[in-house]
Amino acid sequence: MDLRKKGYLLLLLIWVLAVAVKGENVVFNVKHKYGGRGGSILKELKAHDSRRHGRMLAAVDFELGGNGQPTDAALYYTKLTIGTPSKDYHVQVDTGSDILWVNCAGCMRCPSKSSLGIELKLYDLKASSTGKSVSCDQDFCTDMFNAPYSDCRVGSPCEYQVTYGDGSSTSGYFVKDFIHFDQVSGDLQTTSMNGSIAFGCSSRQSGELGSSTQAVDGIIGFGQANSSLISQLAASGKVNKVFSHCLDSSDGGGIFAIGQVVQPKVKSTPLVPNEPHYNVVMKGIEVNGEALNIPTTIFDAGSNRGTIIDSGTTLAYLPNKVYDALMSKLMARQPDLTTHLVEGTFHCFYFSKKIDDGFPVVTFQFANSLTLKVYPHDYLFSVNDNEWCIGWQDSGMQTKDGKEITLLGDLVLSNKLVLYDLENQSIGWTEYNYI
Repeated sequence: MDLRKKGYLLLLLIWVLAVAVKGENVVFNVKHKYGGRGGSILKELKAHDSRRHGRMLAAVDFELGGNGQPTDAALYYTKLTIGTPSKDYHVQVDTGSDILWVNCAGCMRCPSKSSLGIELKLYDLKASSTGKSVSCDQDFCTDMFNAPYSDCRVGSPCEYQVTYGDGSSTSGYFVKDFIHFDQVSGDLQTTSMNGSIAFGCSSRQSGELGSSTQAVDGIIGFGQANSSLISQLAASGKVNKVFSHCLDSSDGGGIFAIGQVVQPKVKSTPLVPNEPHYNVVMKGIEVNGEALNIPTTIFDAGSNRGTIIDSGTTLAYLPNKVYDALMSKLMARQPDLTTHLVEGTFHCFYFSKKIDDGFPVVTFQFANSLTLKVYPHDYLFSVNDNEWCIGWQDSGMQTKDGKEITLLGDLVLSNKLVLYDLENQSIGWTEYNYI
């Protein structure tokens, strides 16, 4: 069926027109939980990041295989169609977690309302003719926990429980059912594809998970573990283990796509192996082409872990020495400006001219000569008329061995095509805006 006859969003049409795909890709439209960045929600953005990082830090010293992140810790959400007959579910899109899970019928303390303007639904295994339970003796269950399931009796459910740093938790059991996707090819044709996917069926929640006003039906993890949706689809031969996203910072929408992209060309840098997130090696920072005077070893967050790339974080967090040096360079361009604090943490100022003319481009340099340019309109937020706030943040985050963490979020990734090639263990990006 022709996409133009199905009335898909214009941004999806533009994405497919402008990006040449190889074969057929699975495409998700996504929405920003806060509707994009802006001065009226600075407090919410920082609070969101604080919650997310509290959970991420708990996993920094562990190998791959996390079970997902709480609802409040992800930034974008999309719609999935599951079961027979099919029903739609809204799930957070999270590159920092490894499973898909949704709230299920009979769930204790699962949210029933959401301020996001969506209708929450509960998945019912008994109501789907294609749904099946996953038993603890099946391969998926043993692979999920990287070990034989303890106390397993043949035919018993494959159960899971995830507890987070703030004490909130989700628990339930794994099921398997058809998830329905739209495959999109380069000629704007779309076809339906079904994939039998194992996912978590949440039967109990506690803490923030059960009380969030910005609730959704679950989480879809784009992590690297074999339990993630992309890994399962790749193992069945339906897609390549590659995904990409292009996110719009102003309007709060975007696209996540599973599959290879052949145009535009994307230069990449290797991923740091055996990390629970997408980590890369940063080599330095330039401000308007001039190298920032900082020791390059400062980006090594212990045991060569490198810099975390996380689309679920709103801002960008730098070690204290890097943050101070960068802020000094930025403000040197406007020595007469006086800054003031907004919401206690954001350095803001009044400026009536064009910010792209008045402030410098910041360029991050990574291994394999990959660069990431961040323009003033990316790292400055408009609060009120002629009032701007700076998005760079002093991380204040440390690993267990005392190393400061560098984390680059939506602030630097928006308006770029970001490609995660899990087959070749690399990540890359290029300047791109689908609008």
